Amino acid sequence: MEVSVKELSKYRFETCKEDLHDARLMLENGRYKNALNRGYYAIFHAIRAVNALDGFDSSKHSGVIAHFNHEYVKNGVFPKEASRIIREAAENREKADYLDFFIASKEEAEKQINRATQFIEYIEYYLINKHVIVPENE
Repeated sequence: MEVSVKELSKYRFETCKEDLHDARLMLENGRYKNALNRGYYAIFHAIRAVNALDGFDSSKHSGVIAHFNHEYVKNGVFPKEASRIIREAAENREKADYLDFFIASKEEAEKQINRATQFIEYIEYYLINKHVIVPENE
C-alpha cells in the first residue's frame, strides 16, 4: 500500500498527540518516570511528522533529531528554543529509562509535559500551514 508523505506526517502527528495524552495520564497517576518517557516520545513523533514531509527517517533517534535541527531549526523554520526543548526532553527520558535508582519528580514531569505541549504547538501550526492537518476547531 502506497502512503503519501502527508498521510504519514498526519499519522505521526496523531501518534505524538496520543503520547502527550499518555504523558498526562502518567503524571496524574504519579508515574513520573513514565511521564518523562511519554513526553519525550510526543516530541520525537512530532519531529518525525515534520521529517516525513522531506521523505526522511532514520533508525536512530539522533539521526531524526539531527535532520530536524539542521533543516528546520538552523534554517529558522522553528525557533532555537525547539532544539533546547528536544535536548532537555531527551536527557530526561534517558535518565528515566536507563539510570538505576533514578527518582523522577512531579515537577520535572510537569515541565516535560509543558515543554512537549509547547513543542507540539509549534509543529501543529507548521503542519496546518502545510495543509497536512486541519485546525481542531474546524
